[in-house]
Amino acid sequence: MADESGTRGRTADLSAFFDRLDPDMCVVTAVASGERAGCLVGFASQCSIQPPRFAVWLSKANRTYRVARAAQHLAVHLLTRDQRDLAELLGGETGDETDKFARLAWREGHGGAVVLADAAAWFVGTILHRTDGGDHVGFVLDPVQWGEGREGPLLRLSDAATIAAGHPVD
Repeated sequence: MADESGTRGRTADLSAFFDRLDPDMCVVTAVASGERAGCLVGFASQCSIQPPRFAVWLSKANRTYRVARAAQHLAVHLLTRDQRDLAELLGGETGDETDKFARLAWREGHGGAVVLADAAAWFVGTILHRTDGGDHVGFVLDPVQWGEGREGPLLRLSDAATIAAGHPVD
């Protein structure tokens, strides 16, 4: 039950619920106006069966969000647990200071999207909607191109919990 002390009290009450979640992590890449960006994302889910839709939530503090605001497509990639180094690069570094893509194998996908060569699975989606959710903005995607890659258990939040974010949320 939420107390009357406002958001802080409600957040503390909800932490026990949120702490039990262990979603799959993904990497989202964006391209717009000649800029590439990518980040590790923990807020993502299928959001419609028919037609198939997927939503990813990007932090407003993140460079990937700034590039995604002008993008028409985003690429979403799943990583395996043995790809922690890739997760650390994309989640622990900021594109404001590092060209992450100089250290990655990638190719151009639909609409100029960046597709990581070593992902477990990936898709490129056309951005249908953007929804402000607070400190994150949700991008609802219509998948238009996809593929499979590496086998193995997927990287989960608990596997990436110790990666210090390149752009921490205030």
